[in-house]
Amino acid sequence: MKRGERGAAVASRQGRVAWPATLLKGRPRQRLDLCWVQRSASPHELWVVIVDASASTRRYKALSHAKGLLAEFFDQAYRQRARLALLTASGKEPRWQRQGLKASRALGPWLEALGAGGGTPLLAALEQARQWLLQRAKRYPDEQRRCLILTDGRLSAWPVLQALPCTSLLIDMEMAPIRLGRARLMAEQLQADYQHIEQFKPL
Repeated sequence: MKRGERGAAVASRQGRVAWPATLLKGRPRQRLDLCWVQRSASPHELWVVIVDASASTRRYKALSHAKGLLAEFFDQAYRQRARLALLTASGKEPRWQRQGLKASRALGPWLEALGAGGGTPLLAALEQARQWLLQRAKRYPDEQRRCLILTDGRLSAWPVLQALPCTSLLIDMEMAPIRLGRARLMAEQLQADYQHIEQFKPL
């Protein structure tokens, strides 16, 4: 590491934690596991966010907790000039909100208005995201892609899932006193890291 790079790294450790990058490496257990916001970021970085906003996520304010976490993610994406792809799963079918555009402050009002309702088209959302990522990789082979999935896993059944073609983290939003734990199984099948939203606490 050059002297200038070393100085920037030291300075960044006194700034803000880059939670999306940190969590995508796995749950941090000590300060050395944290990633820090840099003044500049690679222009070839894409964060894909899949949000389960089905009716079940209204229970015990699961979606409300997730929205607080998403606000932090969107802020970090904006500060690091990352591109963002956002896919919501609610109603009859998933819907793309953004597809590879630079993160912007305009996401704040959208996130505030986001509500839960309808069915759970999460499986369709995962497959749409997988196909889109495969096409994206062909078009931008040097791009660094990461995926965040927020769901309570409350599906009655599903076929074995195919892994997404990028580093992935599934955040379990299930907040009920008696939990089914299906989101953990989903993470295993997707070959994604797993973390429950209650464990998300800044260090």
